[in-house]
Amino acid sequence: MNTSPVRMDDLPLKGFHCRIAGLTFGAHLTDGYVLGVIGYAMIQLVPAMQLTPLQEGLIGGSALIGLFVGSLTLGWISDHIGRQKIFNFSFMLITLASFLQFFATTPEQLFWLRVLIGFGLGGDYSVGHTLLAEFAPRRYRGMLLGSFSVVWTIGYVLASVMGHWLIQGQPDAWRLLLASAAAPALIITLLRWGTPESPRWLMRQGRISEAYAVVHRYLGPNVQLGEEMAVSTSRNIRALFSQRYWRRTAFNSLFFVCLVIPWFVIYTWLPTIALTLGLADALTASLMLNVLLIVGALLGIVLTQLLSRRHFLLSSFFVLSVTLLVMAFLPTEQHFLLLMLFVLFSTIISAASNLVGILPAESFPTDIRSSGVGFATAMSRLGAAISTGLLPWALAVWGMQITLLILTGVLLVGLLVTWLWAPETKDLSLVAAGNGDKRPGGANERSVSL
Repeated sequence: MNTSPVRMDDLPLKGFHCRIAGLTFGAHLTDGYVLGVIGYAMIQLVPAMQLTPLQEGLIGGSALIGLFVGSLTLGWISDHIGRQKIFNFSFMLITLASFLQFFATTPEQLFWLRVLIGFGLGGDYSVGHTLLAEFAPRRYRGMLLGSFSVVWTIGYVLASVMGHWLIQGQPDAWRLLLASAAAPALIITLLRWGTPESPRWLMRQGRISEAYAVVHRYLGPNVQLGEEMAVSTSRNIRALFSQRYWRRTAFNSLFFVCLVIPWFVIYTWLPTIALTLGLADALTASLMLNVLLIVGALLGIVLTQLLSRRHFLLSSFFVLSVTLLVMAFLPTEQHFLLLMLFVLFSTIISAASNLVGILPAESFPTDIRSSGVGFATAMSRLGAAISTGLLPWALAVWGMQITLLILTGVLLVGLLVTWLWAPETKDLSLVAAGNGDKRPGGANERSVSL
């Protein structure tokens, strides 16, 4: 057995890394499922509770509201009290609130329960990505962090399957459909008990012996963690907007928003958009394109390993912008070409979405990593909630062409922000990536100056 010292960042992939990844992915599976089932539940909810359009919109966006608040709040708290506590608490909250949806009798009760579910998911996004990044070896970090997109998409597709199956049954099937999210959440909650604290966070608190106890128990007695004490950073959330980190904060928030806005707009209203574009058999087109999200997410894992983070994101924004621009001016009777462009758009945006789980976690130092990931996630969910809510109005007032041109403009903003501010964090140690230090095979001078 090899007993020579090895740095935590240089470890081979171990079973423990896969366990942390699996427990983190549970949040994304649940998130995809929670956001997916509400559309089907609304089919019965609207007549059952006699919802007004305002109530329908509030319940539909309630989980996103919770995600916004939870990402900001629990991410910041995690940087102060540790990752493990929030990692466990978030899914206890999700499990309980999901189960209680079965007993909701008023729109207000359902709204607040889904806000609580979103609150837990938002915190888990911040802490889960952070914990996984802080344990993962740099060689496998992109693959592990990027794989969440595949799992999220599977959860979203499962929601579609469950929705089609349950809603055709009893009039109150919406209760079982919404509460069914409690089953995977409970399993994840139980499996998370005993998860260790991040050794990087422990080191930053000066709890060095505890950090090494975690490393030696779960990763091996010869693993070293000496680099983590290199740079001290304030844990105040204002540090995200300091001279040193404001570009990182702006980049991660804006690129995340610019990817998520067209994603949520297109796929929340996919059947409506397909019909507006004149695509034959809109339901079949919608189902096919949802399946393509899984294919795209798998492709993203491969591209994350082959390409630099920066080039992958730049090329994705460019292709997505051109695709929507062509769609905006293509005659609606060109059904086949429109469908092929939708296929290309679906595949590329799903592949590029892998980076939203990677870049924020790699862009900030340990002291503010959860706050940085949480802030970027919160901004993305705020953008998604607003844009999704405005889409029906935009289609009614401006029509499909102008709406597609606006989404093209959003993607071009993402392209510009990436070109100006995106760091290159591939193959850097997590300390170097978070603090902008240069390492062999790492960032160029523009990147490290961030």
